Amino acid sequence: MSNILDYLDWRGDIRIAVSPFNEVDNLLLSELSYVNFDEILPGIESDIWMTVKEAEQIFFSKYDREKIYEDHSFMAKVPLVLEKMAKSQRFQDMKLSCYVNQIDEEEEKQFSALVAECSDNTYFIAFRGTDDTLVGWKEDFNMSYISVVPSQLEAVSYLEQVAEKVTGKLRLGGHSKGGNLAVYAAVQCKEEIQERIIEIYNNDGPGFSKEMLMSESYNRVRERIWTIVPQTSVVGMLLEHEEEYLVTKSSQSGIMQHDPLSWEVLGAKFVYLDDVKKNSRILDRTLKNWINEMTRDQREEFVMALFHVIDETGAKNLSELSEDKLGNLGALIKTVKAVKQMTAEDQEMLAKVIRGLIKAYKDVVVEEYFPERFRGR
Repeated sequence: MSNILDYLDWRGDIRIAVSPFNEVDNLLLSELSYVNFDEILPGIESDIWMTVKEAEQIFFSKYDREKIYEDHSFMAKVPLVLEKMAKSQRFQDMKLSCYVNQIDEEEEKQFSALVAECSDNTYFIAFRGTDDTLVGWKEDFNMSYISVVPSQLEAVSYLEQVAEKVTGKLRLGGHSKGGNLAVYAAVQCKEEIQERIIEIYNNDGPGFSKEMLMSESYNRVRERIWTIVPQTSVVGMLLEHEEEYLVTKSSQSGIMQHDPLSWEVLGAKFVYLDDVKKNSRILDRTLKNWINEMTRDQREEFVMALFHVIDETGAKNLSELSEDKLGNLGALIKTVKAVKQMTAEDQEMLAKVIRGLIKAYKDVVVEEYFPERFRGR
């Protein structure tokens, strides 16, 4: 079935001024935010803009294509999206600027974003989702006990800075945590900026606390939020969603459906289904029940202990969490001070979650890329 790359082959020669901006365009620009544009795109303080085609040429002059496509880490194929966008009439002359990329281990913050000037006199602000860094994943887990995480505050500040630099209507979007940041920024920004926002896209990103969903500022933008999840959504079903969500068909299975390249496209729309699959709803309910039964202090204690254990592996990103390192996690649990301070019941819960993570890693992610390792098991 067709995906966003096929969409570029089909609609890539039609400019947005001729065929209006659509939901697939949103996902492509959200994907573009994952590209490492360090020392390529102009920053937030600059008044310079660069076309997608120019950015692509500089990117591939700095990075070797073969090495990029040998990489199997999370979002490794994003440069392929950039390459195809740069060859399309629809996107190649689109101007990019205001690029930021911040990873702060001390603050436990991972934040990156860029702005695209569309040919319909609007601007799309794309927030990067959780990347391969464990700092980014730690910040996601922090959402279970912290009402506001650093990247959310950064997203509001970024939106307000961009709104001062450009005139015209705004669209916000992102994939994974980037979708959460897009919604959060739209809800928490100044009301005069909210009035300029025409659409907000949350592509399989987590929801929010019930308190925020009941707020007046959320209700002001609620009707402009598009929440899109694959049929077996894990990330996008976390926390609460007050708005209705659309369910797109994916060519992948399990957690790999989080990959936007697996979302099926027909024309200028995704292929939609009636609802997420039963196992996704069960997992969603299980996680929410587990979180709701814990106090904020217990959630913090659990997350801190989990990542203390992961830190002991020496890994800095998901790609470095090799099978050997994951296999040693059981022994590492006993050596971590933060774990020793937990109750026996909480230690057992931590062990169960880690065993579950190892199983998910083997059964879903590694099998997807290296099925020969698990034949006969």
